[in-house]
Amino acid sequence: MTTFRISPDVADAFPDTLIAVVTAIGLRGHEPWPETVSALEAMERQLADGSWQPADETDARIEAWHTAYRSFGTNPRRIRPSVDALGRRFAKKGAMPRISPAVDSYNAVSVRHGLPAGAFDLDHVSGDVDIRYADGTEEFTPLGEPGSIENPKPGEIVYTDAAGVLTRHWNHRDAHRTRVTEDSTRVAFLLETLHATRDGGLLETAAHELQDLLAPHADQVAVHYLSRD
Repeated sequence: MTTFRISPDVADAFPDTLIAVVTAIGLRGHEPWPETVSALEAMERQLADGSWQPADETDARIEAWHTAYRSFGTNPRRIRPSVDALGRRFAKKGAMPRISPAVDSYNAVSVRHGLPAGAFDLDHVSGDVDIRYADGTEEFTPLGEPGSIENPKPGEIVYTDAAGVLTRHWNHRDAHRTRVTEDSTRVAFLLETLHATRDGGLLETAAHELQDLLAPHADQVAVHYLSRD
């Protein structure tokens, strides 16, 4: 079983961090997912009629991530937190991207609740996963660019396993190696907040919403929480 950890120095710098880890085993990505389709279509209708819009950088949930990015030397208006980039794209185009049922599910929950999200195919994760400061020697191959290799900046917060970086800039972009596809059967989905005191309830609601979208299409789904404690 893969263990997820926050390094002590990251936990000290961001002590109110709370991460929901939603694990799905026996995932079936090739069957219809009508609940996810309905969730996406409902969001698109609400955006179109003006009854709802994604959180932007003026929202406290997004602003907190901008502040965090600046703290480790990343310009959040050039390299945006995942939920910020996806929400902006949605607001501009009026439609959410359709990638695969599992990815569409966590994207919908992420944008709906203004919380960064990501996912790793556990069959391609090597060892345990740590959220830590990079030393700059690690290697990262960006999603969709299997021939590329990047090195994070020293001091940048990354997700890593024994083989390399899984996500750069905390939650900006995931790695190609652990990407989730229709063929993925063991997946860890992550939802994050830096302010559990304020947004912990929202995170729990989002995690259970994601669990409900995944459950009809998996043998087992569970929600776990990762914090400083």
